[in-house]
Amino acid sequence: MDLTLPDDTLAAALEALAADVARSAGRLVVDERPDAVEVAATKSTATDVVTAMDQASQDHLLARLREARPDDAVLGEEDGGATGTSGITWVIDPIDGTVNYLYGIPAYAVSVAAVVGDPSVPGGWRPFAGVVFNPVTDELFSARAGAGARLVVGESQRPLAPTACDSLGQALVATGFGYAAERRERQGRLVLDLLPQIRDIRRAGSAALDLCAVAAGRVDAYYETGLNPWDLAAGWLVALEAGVHVGGFDGPGEALTWACAPGLADAFPDVVETGTRRHLEG
Repeated sequence: MDLTLPDDTLAAALEALAADVARSAGRLVVDERPDAVEVAATKSTATDVVTAMDQASQDHLLARLREARPDDAVLGEEDGGATGTSGITWVIDPIDGTVNYLYGIPAYAVSVAAVVGDPSVPGGWRPFAGVVFNPVTDELFSARAGAGARLVVGESQRPLAPTACDSLGQALVATGFGYAAERRERQGRLVLDLLPQIRDIRRAGSAALDLCAVAAGRVDAYYETGLNPWDLAAGWLVALEAGVHVGGFDGPGEALTWACAPGLADAFPDVVETGTRRHLEG
């Protein structure tokens, strides 16, 4: 499988396009949000919800990307996508953190990433340009392969970097939970094992923002199981380009995704991989 990355000129152009379309979708999500958001549908469980705005945001992203790059494929969380011939796929999450959006909690994001390879194959794809945009805080986390990661707010921007934490016992760790009760129960057992070994746990409700939080030094590490490509594509790249260590059993993916500051790279992956095998595979 060819995972050759495009040259930096194209990657920079696609990073800029990702930022443009994510900002426009983010404004749609916020400006058109009704006072009382209603559930339009459910997916895997009754708590795995879709709002009308999830679909509207994806439709908006798809239209903008197809207009700008008609030969690229598009893979999104909601209904609708596109095949392509260019070898580039846009992996999009129209609202990462839909339950937060439903409740009005200001921790949700539009995630847009350009990738090479096949996102359906664990370890068979790689993001090379992408952004995560929180439209409530106006924070745009942006990156492209080999060029570092930045936080852009309005006209200002700064490079992203993880914390200097090098002690597992001092690590503030973010995580998330699945929608199925049985999966949450197993994930809870892992948290129970992990809590005595770390500083504390944070659960914000958006995988994309959690990965960016490690990149920005707002938490020291993050792990989660059950992620889809659209949950992690852009955040993975932002974290990696900020200098964060990112991995999983076959690279970041559904089985496990973890990210940590460099000083935790010896201890943290082993703890979460061992615990995941014990509780989620056993």
